[in-house]
Amino acid sequence: MSAVVVVLSVLLGLLFVGTGGIKVLSVPPSPAIRDHLGIRPELWRLIGVLEAAGGVGLLAGFVVPPLGVAASIGLVLLMIGAIVSRVRVSDSAAAISIDVLVLVLVAGLVAARTFA
Repeated sequence: MSAVVVVLSVLLGLLFVGTGGIKVLSVPPSPAIRDHLGIRPELWRLIGVLEAAGGVGLLAGFVVPPLGVAASIGLVLLMIGAIVSRVRVSDSAAAISIDVLVLVLVAGLVAARTFA
């Protein structure tokens, strides 16, 4: 396993466990962001659960590699949804670019895990 896969898996795994947990627990300013994006509380919690599960999946991918690939693909889909949600409410380019950066990193992880 390459150093790139290890570093990206750990960093992104921790990031998504954290952001997912924040959504599930409604830690401020999470509810304000949810309301700004126009997302129902139930869906917001589901997104948080999926993010946290994806983060755990990235870390579990060290033991079960196909799980790491599946988790990274799922996180790519979540990030596409995040970008669409931000564009829909006309968020700033800075806010959107952060999600685009995370998408690129997760997509890079998919490629590194799949084609390495």
